[in-house]
Amino acid sequence: MFREWLNEHNLSEVLLAREDYHPFPTAKERDAWCRLPSDLRKQMIEYGEKYLNLEWPSLPAVRFMDFVRDGNRSRYEALHFARREALAKLVAAECMEGKGRFIDDIVNGIWHICEESFWGVPAHNRKDLETMAVPMILPDVTKPIIDLFAAETAGLLAWTYYLLEEQLNNISELITGRIKFEVKRRILDPYLNTTKFFWMGYYGRVNNWNPWINSNCLTAFLLLEDDPMRRLEAVSKIMYTLDSFINVYHPDGGCDEGTSYWGRAGASLFDCLEQLYYASSGRINFYNESIVKEIGRFIYRSHIAGDYFINFADGGAKVIIDGDLVYRYGKRIGDTKLMALGSGAKARHISDRRGNFSLLRELPAIFQYEEITRAAAEPCYIRDTWLDGIQVMAAREQEGTYQGLYLAAKGGHNNESHNHNDIGQFIVYANGMPVIIDVGVETYTKKTFGPDRYEIWTMQSAYHNLPTVNGIQQAPGEEHRAKDVAYQAKDEEVIFSMDIAPAYPKESGICSWNRKYIFSRSDRPFIEITDAFSLDKETDNITLSLMTHPMPQISDGTIVLEQPGKYCVIVRYDASVLKASSECIMIEDARLKPVWGERIYRVLLRLNKPLSQGVFTMKIIQE
Repeated sequence: MFREWLNEHNLSEVLLAREDYHPFPTAKERDAWCRLPSDLRKQMIEYGEKYLNLEWPSLPAVRFMDFVRDGNRSRYEALHFARREALAKLVAAECMEGKGRFIDDIVNGIWHICEESFWGVPAHNRKDLETMAVPMILPDVTKPIIDLFAAETAGLLAWTYYLLEEQLNNISELITGRIKFEVKRRILDPYLNTTKFFWMGYYGRVNNWNPWINSNCLTAFLLLEDDPMRRLEAVSKIMYTLDSFINVYHPDGGCDEGTSYWGRAGASLFDCLEQLYYASSGRINFYNESIVKEIGRFIYRSHIAGDYFINFADGGAKVIIDGDLVYRYGKRIGDTKLMALGSGAKARHISDRRGNFSLLRELPAIFQYEEITRAAAEPCYIRDTWLDGIQVMAAREQEGTYQGLYLAAKGGHNNESHNHNDIGQFIVYANGMPVIIDVGVETYTKKTFGPDRYEIWTMQSAYHNLPTVNGIQQAPGEEHRAKDVAYQAKDEEVIFSMDIAPAYPKESGICSWNRKYIFSRSDRPFIEITDAFSLDKETDNITLSLMTHPMPQISDGTIVLEQPGKYCVIVRYDASVLKASSECIMIEDARLKPVWGERIYRVLLRLNKPLSQGVFTMKIIQE
């Protein structure tokens, strides 16, 4: 898509010169900032006031070394991100107020960040990021690495320069000079001088890193690069590498990394598209491209209710989406459903600016604040979703409401980005609340993206809603995939089926394992899940796992899953063949606890007699 455009157009004829590129008012253009709504200005100024006279957190070498020494990445990252959030909010506050009250703290932040040895995080401190192999214990300052957060830092400093150049120069031109010097040596020069970073896509498959890093590198080149030829070369290269991201996607726009990652996959692609659009006065415009539209629509196709989304792979079940961005994406592609999802999320989280406070996203949100907050805030709950490329389906009882049963299930393969061994996995919600769940992923550590990834319990098929046969779970690798996948949706029912046998290694003894989902939308709706299997020999060592949010109440043939006042779901199974038990799993992880609370449960349905073939059926209804 991008390479085709470059072949057909002369970029130099459409790209605005640096001195003409004016995407947003700078801080000295007071009328534009003073016209903003008073509640927004007050909120942003209060954010900045929290950081007045800040004692900037230290980034000691021993905290950086934690990742190699004990696998912990959180201790260093908390300090690293705190610095950047403080600077971004101080900059926004100064732009809103315009009195110079925040400038000294901004200078401190710039200086602290410019003096860091590495703008990235320890988990990404790997030589050239070529293979993501063994991390180095400390950064090598002679060999700059562009990772996610080095690029984010460059973007933050570039916006700081753009917005406050005059105010900073009134103190000393050495401040803005330092920004340009550090961004050039750490980001601009390495970007132009190598193709070895894996996320560029010259030598293999890419993921969300590609648009996320490119969006911030694009910011830095557009705002800071003085040499017109280097600037043109960089924008051309960014567009070229973005095609590596587009080429990963199927025409359905599905994000196999999990819904959580859409915010840094499809949404970061949108960040790139917006900057290209503004930097060319709208002449670089990809919003009519089908793949761009479908990538945007993925987020509402994965929406269950409120902040709950389908969370296969490393996705979280609760996702606080960037409502401003989602609304703007929908507006660009003319999709009212996407706009409604965005404005609804904005309405729920209008004061929520925690975590990654990105000026790249905050600036357009600030200047469209009134429009977005006035927009309709009721999401459009679509009835059926089928993403044939990543083999994910979802269905609810009725269009336009989250009340009733909701089913999502997947096929795919076990080498997806942020993969879990989860071919055939499904989730069930009732009245917009989780019942049978996908646990998600714990706080990232060294093990999460290393060779021991599948030692983590949340990655294993035994902790998904799947069978374990002869003690053998699903295995990682693209060859371990669903076969004979079929999907059919009608008004009265949805049918989704596949053979999940290839997801298991041969020693499991599985010859075939056909899993079939039927979602009946009759007067008495139900979900039926049938497992028809054939093994190479008899065994009674078969267990079906069900991960549940509420505590299961088990009796012969019946499992009751209830949240009083919210829902009561009953799972019926054949007690003549299966015996049910359950175990409580205490949740201590800081990432999972806000989603699930103190505990979740695993129901274990065990075969009570040897079989070489058979059929298991579960029927799920809501009382």
